[in-house]
Order: sequence, then structure tokens, then C-alpha cells
Amino acid sequence: MFNKKEAIAILVSSVVIAFSLNFILNGITAFLWSLLAVFAVIMVNVIAKKIFGFYMETDVEVEFWEIYQYGLRESNHFKKPVPMGAFMPLLSKIVLFPIRGFVWMASLVFDVKPRVERSARRHGLYSFSGMTEAHIGYIAAAGIFANLAFAVIGYLIGFSEFARINIFYALFNMIPISKLDGNKIFFGNVVLWSFLASLVLIGIFFVIFLI
Repeated sequence: MFNKKEAIAILVSSVVIAFSLNFILNGITAFLWSLLAVFAVIMVNVIAKKIFGFYMETDVEVEFWEIYQYGLRESNHFKKPVPMGAFMPLLSKIVLFPIRGFVWMASLVFDVKPRVERSARRHGLYSFSGMTEAHIGYIAAAGIFANLAFAVIGYLIGFSEFARINIFYALFNMIPISKLDGNKIFFGNVVLWSFLASLVLIGIFFVIFLI
């Protein structure tokens, strides 16, 4: 289900986000608990995408979020891709240090590879060999839905920290920029993005006032 590159990306993202949440100031035990919670949240998101992608007869592969371009012109690009997935959690912690648990958590993006041979059998040889922006948006939305659902489950069973991290993870991934999930959902189906954004804002309200 996961190749070596995906496993490394998930583990590195988990460590970076957990470190940003704690800065090791609360001790190694707190860091390890945060690491476990973050890893579980990321896995919920990724597995939901892979399952939904499998239903849509496509392979979903996650990777570290990197940017190649810093301007609108094609010439405005870096010599090497910048690993924003590693920089943003640490940078946000420095800027937003007093705010508990509020660090940038969108460290992973995904790509899809349609299974042409299976799609051809099910939909006709030429009718569904590729993926539209809407299809990719639905796959991204599956991960957000999963995080919101597990946030509710975590709250109901008393794991408030797990619920909080799920909400924050969904929030940052819903931002419609670069290759993040929010961008894929927004351009795939703006109504769906608006609906999910509303759910995430409701979740943030509960995090601030109830959890």
C-alpha cells in the first residue's frame, strides 16, 4: 500500500510536526505522545485518500510538499525544490509560539495515476482513461472528511488532543494554495470546498471553546 518514498515522507512529516508542537520543551514523553498522535492523524488522511482512490480505479501516492517556483513567470523558479513541508511547521511555531498546538500541519501532497486497463474495462476504452480536476478533488476531500470524522470520534472517547490535531490538520490542508488538498478541492468543486471549509471552521470553534 505504501512504497519506500511514501513511508519516508510520512515519517519525516510526523517528526517535524510533532517537534514543532513541542519543541521538546515539555519533555521527551510529551514529544513521543505528540508524534504518535500526529502519525495517526496523517495515516487517517492518507489511507482515506488511498481507499477512495482505489474505488475510483487510480493509485494515490503521497509525497513531501515542495515548491519549485516563486513567481508567475516560468523563469522565476528555484534551482532545487524547496521542502516547504519541513520549513512551514517550524516557521509557524516560531511566529505563533504562544498559541498552543497551532502550527502549520500541511506537509504532504499527493499525486494520482489512473489504472487505464481497469478503467477501460469498466467505463469503456476511451471514456475514462484520465482523471479530471473533480475526481482529484473528491480524493482530496476524502482525506479531509476522514480527519473531521476522527476528530469527532476522538472527542467523544476523550482523546481531546487527537481531536484537536485532526481539526488543525484539516484546516491547514484546506488552504487553496500550491499542491495542497484545498487547492485540488477548490478547483475540482468549489461547492464541496465551501462545504468542507464550513465544517472545518465549526471544528475550529469547538477546539477554541470546548476542547
